[in-house]
Amino acid sequence: MKKMKVALLLIACAILTLPVFAQGGGEKQDDSKKVVYWTMWNEAEPQGLTIANAVEAFTDETGIDVEVVFNGREIRKTLQPALDAGEHIDIFDEDIERVGNTWGNYLLNLEPYVAKTYPTTNGKSYESQISQTLVKLVREIGNGEIHEIPYQPSMFVVLYNKTLFDKAGIKNSPTNLAEFEDAFAKLKAIGVAGITVDDAYMAAFFGYNMSRIIGMDATLKMVEDNDFSNPGVLKFAEMWSDFAKKGYISRKAASNIYPAGQVEEMATGSAAMYLNGTWLPNEIKGNAPDMKWGAFAYPNLDPAGDDITYNNYGAQCFGINKNTVVADEAFQLIVYLTTGEWDEKLAANSLGVPMANNTKWPVQLQEAKKVLDNTKVRMPWGVGMESNPEINVKIKENLAKLITGSLTPQEFYEKMSK
Repeated sequence: MKKMKVALLLIACAILTLPVFAQGGGEKQDDSKKVVYWTMWNEAEPQGLTIANAVEAFTDETGIDVEVVFNGREIRKTLQPALDAGEHIDIFDEDIERVGNTWGNYLLNLEPYVAKTYPTTNGKSYESQISQTLVKLVREIGNGEIHEIPYQPSMFVVLYNKTLFDKAGIKNSPTNLAEFEDAFAKLKAIGVAGITVDDAYMAAFFGYNMSRIIGMDATLKMVEDNDFSNPGVLKFAEMWSDFAKKGYISRKAASNIYPAGQVEEMATGSAAMYLNGTWLPNEIKGNAPDMKWGAFAYPNLDPAGDDITYNNYGAQCFGINKNTVVADEAFQLIVYLTTGEWDEKLAANSLGVPMANNTKWPVQLQEAKKVLDNTKVRMPWGVGMESNPEINVKIKENLAKLITGSLTPQEFYEKMSK
């Protein structure tokens, strides 16, 4: 009995001298010091892959631990309930309007942070080193304050096949109706449809055309009142009915289900132009790896309409949870991703637009940069045409019939006016 008591005492002493480990065998960590980042990207996307590598490099350089949660587009459904439940989320990202408007109440005011200097900002304030066009936009969304940081900017422009333009003898991108028609005619002469569209972008196509015919304000008013009796709608119908008869717009455009137009027509060279976002080259780079891309602002179509300085642009944006306890570390990560080496890598790997002023744009988007630099007025996405599902459906149905000749311009106008 005495020997047993001694043995038990020795075992107890040994246990007391062992180091304390957290459950699972590792040292216990203070999770409040970790930056948790919820992203809209999937791990396999170019953006997701690049961000994962950037975060690893960031941790190696700074010692700041970062956990990336790849949500994909499901973040639109999952983020708000998680924030409401108090889940540990320090940074999140999504579209500029969704972050700034839908989730605006969760955002930290970033004005004190954008005024500081960082290792990649050349001794100047962070704000001064990034796109001033986007800085202005996020301040407008934030009622005069910056609550979100843009990255992966995008523009809605006419993307075109430079090889086909050269073959057709088109030396300058069109800026008005006469030049647009001339480009169409030259492309038809070499057996190529001038322009195409998919069902996913028909409403935006119609909205852009209307802004160039009657102006942005009048176009938005039509949507607000759900009243398409403006004579400009008839002018649109007459114009595109004529273009369709001449073979300037692909007849497949009437039946294209996304992404047929961009994959089966743009990527193959059977259509030369597509009014789309600067994300298009990345989306079809696997189908057309050697495509030489150009870009220009959609032409003015009528003296009463907007000129080429009116365009839609936006970005994905980072937001920092106002309840975070690692705001400094979270903002350091944002700076790391939007300036310097990783801003350039993110743009290059995704064929996207960089955020920093001194970062080189991918060659595919060099001409798109000129459009952004010359833009004076930002138009909302689709010039409002996708804000009402009923209007969206009506445009798709009637525009498809107009292109194929199933509706006359007058019939198109009457159906849109109902």
